[in-house]
Amino acid sequence: MHQHIKTIEGRLDAKGLKISLVACRFNDFIVDKLVAGAVDYLIRHGMEKEDITIYRVPGAFELPLMARRLAMKKDLDGIICLGAIIRGATPHFDYVASESTKGIAQTAMDSGMPMGFGLLTTDTLEQAIERAGSKAGNKGVEAAAAVLELIRVLEQVD
Repeated sequence: MHQHIKTIEGRLDAKGLKISLVACRFNDFIVDKLVAGAVDYLIRHGMEKEDITIYRVPGAFELPLMARRLAMKKDLDGIICLGAIIRGATPHFDYVASESTKGIAQTAMDSGMPMGFGLLTTDTLEQAIERAGSKAGNKGVEAAAAVLELIRVLEQVD
């Protein structure tokens, strides 16, 4: 039915790209698993280790500003934001989750920089662990895959 419709898709090839990860130090025992997943994914898809830089920020609230600063430099192909906000551990959970999410989205829209969104927002520590490499996969891997695909699709629009 859709044989004659032109479809533009991104190939999952990271060769020659420069991508930075912005990762929270808060809940680092979770975030480190997200970082490891994202880095492993990028390398397995052809990226060189020296083309990956990891920037550590205190927490999720600081992710958007760091991402914006990196996006303004214009020497990257993409940015992956990684963090974990756990309701039980953060009294101002809703505010931090909402503002961090909005800030990352706004940075992507304002800058045109492809952004991978790997910010976990969970009710419990167990849910965060599940999303950082156990039962529910690894959201760091998913964020890396999404940014890689977006970079490659956007290349075909210009």
